[in-house]
Amino acid sequence: MNRPPLPPALFLMGPTASGKTDLAAALVDRLPCDIISVDSALVYREMDIGTAKPGPELLARAPHRLIDLIDPAESYSAARFRDDALREARAILAAGRIPLFVGGTGLYFRALERGLSPLPEANAALRQEIEAEAATQGWAALHQQLAAVDPEAAQRIHPHDPQRLSRALEVFRLTGRPLSELQRHPPPELPFRPIKLAVAPTDRHWLWERIALRFDQMLELGLVAEVEGLYHRGDLGPELPSIRCVGYRQVWAYLEGEWDFATMRERGIVATRQLSKRQYTWLRSEEEVKWFDSQAAHLIDRVLKSATGAAIN
Repeated sequence: MNRPPLPPALFLMGPTASGKTDLAAALVDRLPCDIISVDSALVYREMDIGTAKPGPELLARAPHRLIDLIDPAESYSAARFRDDALREARAILAAGRIPLFVGGTGLYFRALERGLSPLPEANAALRQEIEAEAATQGWAALHQQLAAVDPEAAQRIHPHDPQRLSRALEVFRLTGRPLSELQRHPPPELPFRPIKLAVAPTDRHWLWERIALRFDQMLELGLVAEVEGLYHRGDLGPELPSIRCVGYRQVWAYLEGEWDFATMRERGIVATRQLSKRQYTWLRSEEEVKWFDSQAAHLIDRVLKSATGAAIN
């Protein structure tokens, strides 16, 4: 017997500052969608300005699930995200609505769609050892180490992505097996059919100008004071995933006297641009994605037409 078709779920992906949040809210106005955040920074409480977390007015119009989940002292994994996201998606589907996954964390999207292989738990001592090596040799040298033992992982992990690079080396040193080998496993069954949409400007310089403008707006809104509040808690440090978020680690270095204000601002903008480049690279590797230009006229109508057409087929 043929199984009934799975209900649709929308994956709205794109680089930082490309307009995903506003587009998602517009979709909620037009479709029976509920938003599930796919963002590794929005899970943290007390981190609102630097993460561009939606404000109260937007959240009242278009509520987001999976934001403000944990304290900045805690860690949040892709495995935990997948469990949380599937729980929320099933609840949305049971209510007869459409899950709308929105965000720029490619690892979370991939974990959701393809599942996760059983990997060793993080080893704090080994991670510190790897970070110490990076401090003396540079991340580029560690990327070369990874390329020697796991060329497949090295090809997809950028040398300027220390978190993923560190994890890949950590897994190899713990198990003696390449991360790419451990990640090969049959994809799990999902309770929905993903419809992948990506919003990104074709003019990269437009995005870079938008990133600079947004970072300046964050500074005007009180980003330094926000990070200062975290800094003075006394239980947080730059080794934590929360403080390593783009923007936060640069302001943290400024508060520690490592940089002056102008240098901090420039480093924050550059780091955000580098993040957007990594997100572009990941998106280009994804299959069956319908792309939309952030600057296109009548963008919401184009996305709506594509999403509804794919949901029917």
